[in-house]
Parts: sequence; structure tokens; C-alpha cells
Amino acid sequence: MRLERLRHFILLAGAMFAVLVMTGCEHKTINEIKADPGRYANKEIAITGVVTESASIMGRGGYEIDDGTGKLWIISSRGVPREGARVTVKGTIRDGYNLSSLVNLPEQVSSGLVMIEDSHKAR
Repeated sequence: MRLERLRHFILLAGAMFAVLVMTGCEHKTINEIKADPGRYANKEIAITGVVTESASIMGRGGYEIDDGTGKLWIISSRGVPREGARVTVKGTIRDGYNLSSLVNLPEQVSSGLVMIEDSHKAR
């Protein structure tokens, strides 16, 4: 009876782990995103790279990251990491996003492909 319970517990734990892994957000490269932005639009994904530029006003702003395959601007309402920081960002890709009403960012990001940050972790 005990062995059967243990086996049931292990199977249940394995199934729960598999569900967690499958529901986690996809980790992608910026090149993959830019090659097919429609595929990733409005889906939560993660990217990792180095902050090359950043701008913030009162805890809101944006920063550009480079993952070695390309660069992408990240829009944040939680503050921005410093230039040179290595970050993993989770968020939603938006194509054709107009930022002019939110914050005054460089012209190349005022409209276009961006990630709206849900969270980031700097290292």
C-alpha cells in the first residue's frame, strides 16, 4: 500500500512539473522575434541580453537590449535597468506600438516593434 501511494505521488508530481514547464513563457532570440513578429504578438515571451540604452522618467521608460542577434526596445512601468546590465525580460511583443503619448523616446522606437515588460531580472 505504501509503495503504491509513493508511486502515485511521484506520478502526480511529475505531471504537475510537466504542466508548469509547458505553461511557462517561451525564451526567444530577438532575431526570431523580428523575423516573424506576428507569430509572437500578444504572447508572453522571454529574452535575455545586455542593456545598450535606457531612458526613464519617474519610474517609467524604456531600454534597448542586445542579445547578439539583434536589438529590441523594452517599455517598462517598473523602472529601467542601467546601461551595461545583463537582463532577462518577460513581456508581450507589440508590433506597430505608438509610444509618443507615453514617453519621449528616440525616433527609432517611437512606433514599431517593442516588448511591453511584465518583469525583468538584472544580473
